[in-house]
Amino acid sequence: MGSEAAAVVPSSLVQDSFAELEKQRELLTCCTLLWKELSHHFSTLERGIEIKSEALRSKRESLDASTRRTLDSLRRRELSIDGAVDLVLAKLDERRTAAVQALAASSAEADELDLAGKLRSFCTKMDFSGFFDLVVAKRKEVELLRSGLPAALGDCIDPAKFVIDAISEVFPVDKRPVKSPNDLGWACVLILESLVPVLADPELGSARPLVTRSIRERAREMATEWKEGLEQHGGIESVKPPDAHTFLQHVVTFGIIEKDDKNLYRRLVVSFAWRRQMPKLAISVGLEDSME
Repeated sequence: MGSEAAAVVPSSLVQDSFAELEKQRELLTCCTLLWKELSHHFSTLERGIEIKSEALRSKRESLDASTRRTLDSLRRRELSIDGAVDLVLAKLDERRTAAVQALAASSAEADELDLAGKLRSFCTKMDFSGFFDLVVAKRKEVELLRSGLPAALGDCIDPAKFVIDAISEVFPVDKRPVKSPNDLGWACVLILESLVPVLADPELGSARPLVTRSIRERAREMATEWKEGLEQHGGIESVKPPDAHTFLQHVVTFGIIEKDDKNLYRRLVVSFAWRRQMPKLAISVGLEDSME
């Protein structure tokens, strides 16, 4: 009887059943693969979200730290204002007294002074022309100049104005009626470098030079004139290394660094990277990220 019952099952039905089972198997396989793909996709998304979240947390922490530093700097600046004003007034009285004494000294006494004494004499009398001529004439004694200039400039009634007046004959353009073949950029750089510690805020240091608004604007006008001259004479490719160095030191010394000029600063630094002071100037004008 059993064999008769089995015999009555059509072979086509068996084949259809196996075909249906095969379809179900393929469907299960497809679903399994799809599930794996979706699992991998969501795992990737989850990892990506975690990475981005970590990056955002890091940026937020960095921003918080930067904000704290900025607020701390602002508080320090606010607290230092009164002290800076008192210091400037005290120095002004000292410099005025020294200037009166220097003016009263005879020319014979001035001739007997050594190099440091002569520099200080010119500074106390605010004789920027004689001062600049002396610096240029003593190029062979550059190390003595470098050591004596900061103290001498400290004797000026207005050091920032004195230096601007001193270098204005040759920077941003050479205005001398008879131009010597010697480049005087080295003298400008030396004087500007020596002015940095003189202008430094007693609390914040050279990060905030003590310069009056009128002098800062005059320094900014000089920098603008130099940039305009640069464009008129063929760009960076035609500029002399001492001139580029003077410009960069000028904007650093007087605290007139412009964000819009960062590309210009970068190109100048790269073009004259072989000069010894360029790495320090690059940091001073805000290019430390470009040097990493």
